[in-house]
Amino acid sequence: MRGAVPEEQRERDEQPRHDRRLGPDGRLARLARAVRREPRVPGAVRGAPRWRPAWLAALLSGALLATLAGAAPAGAGPARAVADDLDPRTAKAQWIDGRTVAWPKGLGDRADRHRLVYSRTGGLGVSDGQLTGEGEELPLSRVPGGLTEEQRAAHPHLSGYHAYRLAAEDADRVRGALRGQVLAVAGDDAGERLSAATGVQIPGVLDALYAPRATRAALGPVFSGERVTLSVWAPTAVRVAVEVDGEVVPMRRSAASGVWRATGRWKDATYRYHVTVWAPEAQRIVTNRVTDPYSTALTANSRRSVATDLSDPELAPPGWEKLAGPGGKPKAVPARDARIQELHVRDFSANDDTAQHPGTYRAFTQRDSDGTRQLRRLAEAGTSYVHLLPAFDFGTVPERREDQETPDCDLAGEAPDSPAQQECVAGTAGKDAFNWGYDPVHYTVPEGSYATDPEGPTRTREFREMVGGLADSGLRTVMDVVYNHTVASGQDPRSVLDRIVPGYYHRLLEDGSVADSTCCPNTAPEHAMMGKLTVDSVVTWAREYGVDGFRFDLMGHHPKANILAVRAALDELTLEKDGVDGSAVLLYGEGWNFGEVADDARFEQATQRNMAGTGVATFSDRARDAVRGGGPFDEDPRVQGFASGLYTDPNSSPANGSRQEQRDRLRLYQDQVKLGLSGNLADYTFVDHTGRRVRGSEVDYGGQPAGYAADPGDALAYVDAHDNETLYDALAYKLPRATQPADRARAQVLAMATAALSQGPALSHAGSELLRSKSLDRNSYDSGDWFNPLNWDCRKGNGFGRGLPPAADNEAAWPYARPILPSPALRPGCAEIRWADGAYRDLLRLRASEPAFSQPTTEAVRRELSFPLSGPEETPGVITARLGPLVLVFNATPERQDQRVPELDGKRYALHPVQASGSDETVKRSAYDADSGTFSVPARSVAVFTSD
Repeated sequence: MRGAVPEEQRERDEQPRHDRRLGPDGRLARLARAVRREPRVPGAVRGAPRWRPAWLAALLSGALLATLAGAAPAGAGPARAVADDLDPRTAKAQWIDGRTVAWPKGLGDRADRHRLVYSRTGGLGVSDGQLTGEGEELPLSRVPGGLTEEQRAAHPHLSGYHAYRLAAEDADRVRGALRGQVLAVAGDDAGERLSAATGVQIPGVLDALYAPRATRAALGPVFSGERVTLSVWAPTAVRVAVEVDGEVVPMRRSAASGVWRATGRWKDATYRYHVTVWAPEAQRIVTNRVTDPYSTALTANSRRSVATDLSDPELAPPGWEKLAGPGGKPKAVPARDARIQELHVRDFSANDDTAQHPGTYRAFTQRDSDGTRQLRRLAEAGTSYVHLLPAFDFGTVPERREDQETPDCDLAGEAPDSPAQQECVAGTAGKDAFNWGYDPVHYTVPEGSYATDPEGPTRTREFREMVGGLADSGLRTVMDVVYNHTVASGQDPRSVLDRIVPGYYHRLLEDGSVADSTCCPNTAPEHAMMGKLTVDSVVTWAREYGVDGFRFDLMGHHPKANILAVRAALDELTLEKDGVDGSAVLLYGEGWNFGEVADDARFEQATQRNMAGTGVATFSDRARDAVRGGGPFDEDPRVQGFASGLYTDPNSSPANGSRQEQRDRLRLYQDQVKLGLSGNLADYTFVDHTGRRVRGSEVDYGGQPAGYAADPGDALAYVDAHDNETLYDALAYKLPRATQPADRARAQVLAMATAALSQGPALSHAGSELLRSKSLDRNSYDSGDWFNPLNWDCRKGNGFGRGLPPAADNEAAWPYARPILPSPALRPGCAEIRWADGAYRDLLRLRASEPAFSQPTTEAVRRELSFPLSGPEETPGVITARLGPLVLVFNATPERQDQRVPELDGKRYALHPVQASGSDETVKRSAYDADSGTFSVPARSVAVFTSD
């Protein structure tokens, strides 16, 4: 049934809608995410010719990168350049400190005079080459040599700019100038004719003037007895008032910090700010009615903030205080031992017939549901954390149940390869109850659509109940946090930060437009107050909600210094003072290197390479691609890898190349998988497929070093996650079509074993142990419950064959999807699903029982882990490893394999007790011959042997 749409939701819907995870142009944004994920091209073998699709060749050549970055197309004529030079709607000049303006070369270079012009009331413009409107001037003088070394270090992307300086006597006018419209203009001495006029980017000068005080200010609601002080940072505002329960109250401004404050008896009152400020997007002074970026609670659909005291005992569920004490939660494990299950809050229970509160936080508190039973089984086997996809307030789901639409179609009645299901689901996208949630509105309030009542503090209490329920199941809680972008910017009604301090919280490109390389308006954590918001928010989640870890979305768009500031702030939290041991909080993130910040263009990024040795882990795509095959954005999804039959069980795709090319690529993949088993260590040494002894940093990964980690906890291993096809769906494409369900299950568990048995932390997508499918949807962020089923009951199937995946991001793959979606061979039954579940949990138990999988240092890994059969003669599709007292054999081939290790002749080994008594009857047929040192392992199996 379609629900009625309330007024506030209609207001949201009237905004331009586009694919929030892919950007407004699906094709270009898909290419952007290809850069983000750093896919590697098949055939990337040292010395071998490298091939790539035409579109990727164009992308790597830079042609499309320029388009994605918003660069003007080559060949733009002089007339357009002149017009752009006289456009006050742009912001090409950058005011970087109290006296310095960075001015782009080529913009009014030949002018006689450069100056800033400002107006507290706005109205400045350009007509017929002349400045219009009434304003005051701040003369500028050219600085020979440009920016200083210190300024270039702080703003490396501006190194080639001219530098202009304000006169010392004008310093006391700067704060006033910033509270209105500011233009940078250049022209003749008489000031009659302009050769350049542009707006001014002001984050640098705002940080210089206000950050020293503002970063120490307590923002949002602060309680003292019955009184609450509301504080908001708005240094450029003309005035700010707060509307409390309908009454408008003026606020007072601190000239030193730019913080506005008001105090009253407003506990649990609703409020929003009235901010009167120059808005570059509107090109006028506006009064924005906007919620608090530091909100502690909200009304439904984020219409008002609520002055909620998070220390109020009424918000503490039963047992909350005990949860912070000794024994209240499962013991934290070292980061290198973290085994993480990635889970979406709604997915967990929306399709669970045994759940009493489906789709909500409270579903995690029900001990007898199918979902919580499975979580307990995983915890007992060795899973230590549940990583929740975004559960902060996001802007793409109506929060009231009655406003959420559902597809009005017979989805189950359509054919497994029909386009009808995706067409029907697309009709309610953005209006139903499902979204991944990577669309932040308020960073530090729980999402209301997951609460039984989205009004006010109910969501706070129920989020805490969820944390307690997970702890009761033996699991600690990780939050997926998305500080790198917001759902909207400018004057969009969903924009919060940019309607309070326009042009500050978001990262601007050279022309003053908002960067959107993340998919949405990029924030700028390099700016002091966005960095502060990030730190303050994380600390609040840890201290007030008991969150045990944080996964940073697109962490490479953060400065390394910002993530280390988060780490330092957490480390200051203690059980005695804060009720949480902050030093035990786990941190990891996506260290991808792309966009306008790529290669440290603006600051030292929190990327894979840069975060090595910091204690903050990054996702490692190296072994992921080697295990699965190809990359997530291959035009032909049938490109095979180590676990999917490359060379040893080839499919019919020409994308895999000749037999020799397949063999060569598989040999490199096996090196990359070995490196993954080491924890992706840069200094790990082993014999590669050519017979040379190499360091991890010398192994090739598409032209980059495969090994980048400094310590065993630096690289997080995984073979699937919410992004891209599930592992089962990737294997559905890649394994030969005739591969039977039992063999598909074995390939799945073997692939998962490469992460589960690696040194360092590892993550698994929820349901992968149950062969979860999304019917081949590679980007199910807004594909509804239909394409995101998580079936704890195997009788419901695994989700495969629910129709062609949504066209928006999958239509190009439909020719490959149509032939396999109806196939019985790809529909596992309870036997295969239960087997995979049991076999995977056996691996978790085995890993947890053996200290050898938890080497504390790189030196220890080098000493204990080796690959005795590495080299040119290594069996294709088989990896044999020695790890302390253990021998591991990964046989990814469709045949039984014997692996003779001469150095072990005469030594005694037996199948590990966990596997010998486990659920996999096939692996129990593994054998070892001590006389010859030969290990014999069945097809598509990983066997672990231990010495007597």
